[in-house]
Amino acid sequence: MSENQPVRHRRTDAERSRTAILAAALELLDEHPDAGLERIAEAAHVTRQTVYAHFPSRDALLNAVLDELTADTLRAIDDLDLDHGSAFGNALGLIDLTWRAFERHPLLRHVPAGRHDPVADRLEELIRRGQREGEITRELPVHWLVSTLISLGRTAGDSIAAGRLTARTAYKTLHTTLTRVLQP
Repeated sequence: MSENQPVRHRRTDAERSRTAILAAALELLDEHPDAGLERIAEAAHVTRQTVYAHFPSRDALLNAVLDELTADTLRAIDDLDLDHGSAFGNALGLIDLTWRAFERHPLLRHVPAGRHDPVADRLEELIRRGQREGEITRELPVHWLVSTLISLGRTAGDSIAAGRLTARTAYKTLHTTLTRVLQP
């Protein structure tokens, strides 16, 4: 056995533990946003010390989970091929995709506003293209439209959380509102 095998084995175990912790945290925090590290450790089948070895605080773990969700969402957005086809249609497709991510992961309701920046950047590019091509209103500034779309998405999520709208009604309402806001 070479000297590198035990080190490699430890790295593999550490990566497996980290992956299990992130998966357990995502599942648990989607259902129980206030779940503590002890509960997450139990769900991941690791000790609390193992969780702390990878994530020094609950906030660090939460940020890592949100980083994973953001990366997954950005990969899915990139798969949409937003540079081709109707900018208006692609903008609605991007909103649909992010809505589905929100439905799968209610944890996203608790995302601080700055975390939307990578999605907002892609949305901004689409709106600019749509304005150039006459598909999206030019009467409103791009930054205003992007902020409005994100705010409306948050409002739809808040309405579901408060029990004022079902997820289906919130989605339909959001889609109708966004269509009216974006169209020239």
